[in-house]
Amino acid sequence: MRIVFCIRALLVSLAVAAASLFTLAIDSAHADQPPVYTGALSNVAAGGYDVVAYFTEGRPVRGAAAHRILHQGAEYRFATAENLARFRANPGSYTPQYGGYCAWAVSQGYTAAGNPQNWRIVDGRLYLNYNSEIQRRWEGDIPGHISRANGNWPRVLTR
Repeated sequence: MRIVFCIRALLVSLAVAAASLFTLAIDSAHADQPPVYTGALSNVAAGGYDVVAYFTEGRPVRGAAAHRILHQGAEYRFATAENLARFRANPGSYTPQYGGYCAWAVSQGYTAAGNPQNWRIVDGRLYLNYNSEIQRRWEGDIPGHISRANGNWPRVLTR
C-alpha cells in the first residue's frame, strides 16, 4: 500500500513539474519584446547604422564600434564622434520610432524587424520598415499608419 502511495505521489509531482515546464515554455514563446529592435543575436540598434546620419547626410551610413553608446539597453553606433555627441545631447531626436521595429508592422498591431535600408524621415522622426514592398505599403497612407502605430505602441511589445 505504501509503495502505491509513493508511486502515486511521485506521478503527481512529475505531472506538476511537467505542467510547470510547459507553462514556462509557453510564457517564453510569448515573452515581451525589448523596447529597441536589435535582432536575435545582437545588441546593436539600427543594424549598426548611424541614426544621426539619416538627418545630417540624408542616407544610411554605417556606424563604427569606436563611436558607440548604450541607450535603452541597446548599443548605437555612429560614423563620427560629432554624431555621437549629437545623439548624446538629444537621443530622442534621433532614435527610430517604435524602437526601430518596422513602422508598418506596428501599425498593424505586431512587431517585425526594421531594416536600416528602408527608412523615411517624417515630421522630424525616423521610421524604419521591413523591406521595400512593406515601405511602399506604409507610404500609401503615412499619416494613417503613424496614427495606428502610435496607438499600438508600446503595447505591441507584449504580444
